Amino acid sequence: MTALQKAVEFLINKIQQSAATTQRLTVKLELPANTDLIDWMESQPLFPKFYWQSRDSREEVVALGQIRTFTDPKAAEQVLDTEQRIWGGRSFDGRTHRNQRCLSSFFFLPVLEVSRVDGDWQLAVNLSDEHRQKVLDGLAQISADSAEVPAITSKILGRRYSPDFSGWSQMISNALDAISNKVFEKVVLARKTTLTLDAPVSPAQLLKASRSRNHHSFHFMMAMDAKHCFVGSTPERLFLRQERDLHTEAVAGTTGRGANAEEDANLAQWLLDDSKNRYENRLVVDDIVSRLVPRCSSMNVAQTPELIQLRKVQHLKRGIDAQLNDQVYSAELLESLQPTAAIAGLPRDEALAFISENEPFARGWYSGAVGFLSGNRSEFCVAIRSALIMDGEVHLFAGAGIVPGSTADSEWKELDRKTSTLCSLLASEEGEWERKTA
Repeated sequence: MTALQKAVEFLINKIQQSAATTQRLTVKLELPANTDLIDWMESQPLFPKFYWQSRDSREEVVALGQIRTFTDPKAAEQVLDTEQRIWGGRSFDGRTHRNQRCLSSFFFLPVLEVSRVDGDWQLAVNLSDEHRQKVLDGLAQISADSAEVPAITSKILGRRYSPDFSGWSQMISNALDAISNKVFEKVVLARKTTLTLDAPVSPAQLLKASRSRNHHSFHFMMAMDAKHCFVGSTPERLFLRQERDLHTEAVAGTTGRGANAEEDANLAQWLLDDSKNRYENRLVVDDIVSRLVPRCSSMNVAQTPELIQLRKVQHLKRGIDAQLNDQVYSAELLESLQPTAAIAGLPRDEALAFISENEPFARGWYSGAVGFLSGNRSEFCVAIRSALIMDGEVHLFAGAGIVPGSTADSEWKELDRKTSTLCSLLASEEGEWERKTA
């Protein structure tokens, strides 16, 4: 990483010579093709830390340190300079009566970004006149050296569920009663799984292991400090906005992967044909379309679902492309689209009220939205297939859409399949029988 150190020194010199109005400086990097940004990020002392890899793997970014923080992304969007990006997300239930500790939104303008688009690398620093010395101090702490993040050796000794299976069954029964009474059409209920490990696992270890095995997914890590980190690998895009072009999607409807090619194909065909899963997907499409119509001049919705096939599960997806009206901000799209019917329910307010009254834990960043925002281009993923690593404990999250025909047992198994995206990265010494009774 000698090239990176030289680039940092070059930018320090440029900052010292730059005008007070300069807000961003960049320099191209020549880094080896096998450079691992997770290894490098883990060796750096600056917080917050944010890691991002796009679903197609073409873009990879590490953002470090903060010049400014924002709890209102729309206010941030209006003051950003061209090419500046803020990183962070919008939580599911932060600053509500049941979750006062978590912020509703947190974004930061980083001191520096190391980024890769395809094979092209770049180092950028953000500036403001009043924080110039803070930026220089931050750059002085950057280390060109990095140690390889070790492979995970931790084993799962046990799991605690919130709710347990009995509580889950009661929640499903309550939800189906509410659906039959026309309170809502669909609600997405979640479970938190707390792992007991024989040795701690670091967020970087979990992220690196997941990135190597869970393909066709966004990979992200958001660390406020050394003790609190949210990490995940999600297949679902909330939206990608490039100028007035908007791309979003409805991902809902799930089954597992088969043990062989024939079984896999049978499960895929069953999912494509199953009326319950197609109905669940259609509800999400209808909800997204209704929220976008006032903001768009045109829209194209895929007529039939396609399959997303991941390592442990396969989903139904329908793409939605649109042309935005003038003066539609990315922050406005974020607030309107999140939470979608795929992670909350429909109608939204009634589903959210049921979740608040029935789920025994606060979701926080889980099922929120994570990504970046700028004046010209913004992208957010839906923060599912995720884990909160806090004070040495690992909490995994997964949800299931409840519609007519749902059963507690089948949806519990779906939660196991979804949680296994991250859980299977750790070895297990527990018996299979423990999973429902623990």
